[in-house]
Amino acid sequence: MKLNDFWFDLPADRIARFPRPERDGSRLMVVERGKGRISHAVFADLPDLLSERDFLVVNNSRVIPARLFGRVGAADVEVLVVRWSSTTRAEVLAAPARKLAPGVVVDFEAGLRARVLEAGERGRRWLEFERPREEVLRSGYAPLPPYIKRKRREAALFRERDLGWYQTVYAQAPGSIAAPTAGLHFSPGVLSAIRRKSEILEITLDVGEATFQKIEVQDVEDHRMGRERIRIPFHVRERIETLRGKKSKRLLAVGTTSVRSLETLARDLPGSESFSSELFIYPGHEFRMVDRILTNFHLPASSLFILVSAFAGVDLMREAYRVAVTRDYRFFSYGDAMLIL
Repeated sequence: MKLNDFWFDLPADRIARFPRPERDGSRLMVVERGKGRISHAVFADLPDLLSERDFLVVNNSRVIPARLFGRVGAADVEVLVVRWSSTTRAEVLAAPARKLAPGVVVDFEAGLRARVLEAGERGRRWLEFERPREEVLRSGYAPLPPYIKRKRREAALFRERDLGWYQTVYAQAPGSIAAPTAGLHFSPGVLSAIRRKSEILEITLDVGEATFQKIEVQDVEDHRMGRERIRIPFHVRERIETLRGKKSKRLLAVGTTSVRSLETLARDLPGSESFSSELFIYPGHEFRMVDRILTNFHLPASSLFILVSAFAGVDLMREAYRVAVTRDYRFFSYGDAMLIL
């Protein structure tokens, strides 16, 4: 399939720059694959849309404050820390990258400084910080996607709120540089209502560049996903097998990261609780573990839109997104949700 098969037009005013006041106040589109039917609810209705036959699997990775604002001379710069090789050395994505040549010193907030050690392709730089990782991240901001367009002054104004908003209420160990955004809609009340009739199991995928990397090939099958770390405890794996097998329950994966984790598990059956995945899901993929998906509305021609198209069908997803645009649904990380049955 061609990448253009997954393109759709999206008015800029449909992109949510801020979340709704209440997590569970977002809208929820319900897509029934078997009937090709689309209906509309709000996220607080989710417990009523599930039955005792359903159980949920969520990604509990915690987002780290990996976005840093700094200056090189009089020029403003920003970096996104993507990985650490030591307590003081990190690989970052820099903007504008041309300002961060090897040898340049970057002055960040709170007196934090770093020297550029090495320049890589596509805006990558290696930095040596004067302080350890823990202190660096204390100056960090929520790593919001670029389309939210939170520039330095606005980012400072909403820093504390973004650090809370851009995090699920069930987040555990830090490790992600982007939120598993389908989980952002869950409030404690919704979780409690679901648990009264359905189990909720937790796994971990530390969201990295692979989840949001741009597809740069025209033949979708030629795209290669980057590697991301996953942890699924053995007791969770055993419980999934019991619920789907002996109890014939339906697995609702919360978010595309949960989908990729579970479908990797179903194929590779790793012998360790911790493993990695480069699985790219596109039409033709045989889903072996996931029965239902809860997700957000995704970027055109992205690996995430391609994944949900593989699950629900390209035509049905294109129609669902057309309806979402005409009915003023909010898109992307701070946007509304979709339940695919």
